[in-house]
Order: sequence, then C-alpha cells, then structure tokens
Amino acid sequence: MTKHRAGFTLIELLIVVVIIGILAAIAIPKFAATKDKAKLASARTDVRNSETAEESYFSDYNTYGNLAQLQALSLLGLSSGNTMTIVAATNGYTATASNSSITTSITSCKVQVAGGASSSVDGAITCP
Repeated sequence: MTKHRAGFTLIELLIVVVIIGILAAIAIPKFAATKDKAKLASARTDVRNSETAEESYFSDYNTYGNLAQLQALSLLGLSSGNTMTIVAATNGYTATASNSSITTSITSCKVQVAGGASSSVDGAITCP
C-alpha cells in the first residue's frame, strides 16, 4: 500500500519563485519612474509655493525677496530633498527648484515673473 503525501514538489516551488522574480523585474522599473515623477511634482509644488510667498512678501515690502528672506519670515518651506534658488529684483524674480536624486533627465522646475520674462512664459512654471 502506498502513502499519498500532500504538498508541493521542489520543482513546483522553484517555478513559482521564478515567476515571482520575473514579475518583480518588470514592476520595479515602473515604480522607479513613478518615484521620479513624484519628486518632480514636489519641485513644481515648491516653485508654486515660492510664487505665493513672493507675492506675500511683495505686498508687505514692495519688493521681491530672496530665499533666505522668505524662509526667515516662514513664508516658504521646501519639500524633503529639494533645493531652491531665487534671484530677486525690484521688478520680478526667478525661482528654480531642483531635486538631485531624480534619475531621469528632468530634475528641476523654474518660474520667471516680470523682470525680463517674456510675455509668453511670465509666471508659467516650466520643467525643461
């Protein structure tokens, strides 16, 4: 009389592991691209927040402020991993936010308001 054992054979378990490995190899690059999109979106959000902070600063001081001035007044905070530069003038400013951990070609977003901006891009956020 033979005993009937319930369970999986080693070959069946190896096939399942290989299938899971193939699925993971397909999915991981997709998630990496999604992460980069989220980081770029945070840079775009920081640029948008800088526009709001600049307008608030302008209403109080009748000039545009640089990054240090905006942060000193708690008008602007940056998202984690982002860096920003703001070049301010009396008649406008240029703000650029970037994230060096983005692996795709686009790592920053920029806005230029007045102060030499062409009329077609004045106040428009671009991520070149």
